[in-house]
Amino acid sequence: MTIQESAEMYLETILVLSKKIENVRSIDICKQMNYSKPSISRAMKNLKNEDYINIDENGYIELTEKGLKIASKIYERHKILTDYFIGLGVSEKTAEDDACKIEHVISDETFNIIKKIAA
Repeated sequence: MTIQESAEMYLETILVLSKKIENVRSIDICKQMNYSKPSISRAMKNLKNEDYINIDENGYIELTEKGLKIASKIYERHKILTDYFIGLGVSEKTAEDDACKIEHVISDETFNIIKKIAA
């Protein structure tokens, strides 16, 4: 099953937030992504139903092994592509924006070559 780009973005956001704060909640994701509470609530329900996240009785969100695998892949792509574009002379803001778009559609083959070049 192929995961949608929006789901990848939510998972990556949860991963990034979990590196900054101890307990990630839906409201943290709302603030980070600038989305409405109902949109985040619906997305979290879908991610939970697909076993990408767990939500405990306090509303704390944690990535499952399945969710962490996807989030880590997308986050790695984001970091490497951003750094690569900056190295080419692209402004930091544009590099971030472009990496965020490309990270979801770039093939493994192309990404792995960029990763080797960027190393």
